Amino acid sequence: MDASSRGQEAAVGGRWGALGPVGLVLAGGVSVQFGGAIAVSAMPKAGALGIVALRLVFAALVLMIVCRPRLRGHSKADWGTVLAFGVAMAGMNGLFYQSVARIPMGPAVTLEVLGPLALSVLASRRAVNLIWAGLALCGVFLLGGGGGFSGLDPAGVAFALGAGVMWATYIVFSARTGRRFPQADGLALAMVVAAVLFVPLGLVESGDKLVRPEVLALGAAVAVMSSVLPYTLELLALRRLPASTFAIMMSLEPAIAAVAGFLVLEQALSVNEALAISLVIAASMGAVRTQVGRGQGRKAGGVVSGSAPEAVLVEAGESVPEPSGK
Repeated sequence: MDASSRGQEAAVGGRWGALGPVGLVLAGGVSVQFGGAIAVSAMPKAGALGIVALRLVFAALVLMIVCRPRLRGHSKADWGTVLAFGVAMAGMNGLFYQSVARIPMGPAVTLEVLGPLALSVLASRRAVNLIWAGLALCGVFLLGGGGGFSGLDPAGVAFALGAGVMWATYIVFSARTGRRFPQADGLALAMVVAAVLFVPLGLVESGDKLVRPEVLALGAAVAVMSSVLPYTLELLALRRLPASTFAIMMSLEPAIAAVAGFLVLEQALSVNEALAISLVIAASMGAVRTQVGRGQGRKAGGVVSGSAPEAVLVEAGESVPEPSGK
């Protein structure tokens, strides 16, 4: 990073630092979920795939301009990791946006969070995590109306669960990319991969709708709110916030999504859905505390550059926080 970039980063840090690290994380979470709500409201104009394509393209352009990643001097393994990271990013975003096009945001994010939660529980291999898994399953049971998902569109549920699987995959490759590339270079390159993969899908679904001024403006707004702004805020927060505090705050994403869905999209939750979201949040917080505590005890840590959408990166039984980028 050159002197100019460091100066710009210091200015940003000074401008936003007044919020405090907790305020920065909350602001990032609100930005992500309200950006998602705006994306849902824009889907009738350009379709789910079209909005995803625009978001990824604009985010890739901004990150490439800001990060200016070095393209030479990387091994085939480095590029293979970035490619896998980009594919996971594309899959995660595409499946999630297909989900919120069919079911409310609160339940969609709750189901999606099960992917990272399962990864954390499996990687930890501790008996206490069976409690958190049980809580999460109770939440899923309630979310399905007590045994089935008749109250939610089955395709929307399937897309949300698929997004959760891709999210867990994304977390693993985000960690690997962060170890191979400096700063946010790997994130920028992976975002380009995801954009290239999605542009043809967006064009097939939406065609020339994607170049309409109002659609381009909405796509740019979603990219800034759901990728660029939260990544910047959380990266600043992680310099002053304990890993456990950051990860627990990230577990609140389903609740923030439910509020965004209610305020922007008028998506009210039933009592069962609200209780289900609360149980999954509690399970996520418990698993995060267990995993982060274990990681700190083993001296496992360090922030990895990338953009995992929440919680903790879990690989080989270790936990490190990661900025959001969904």
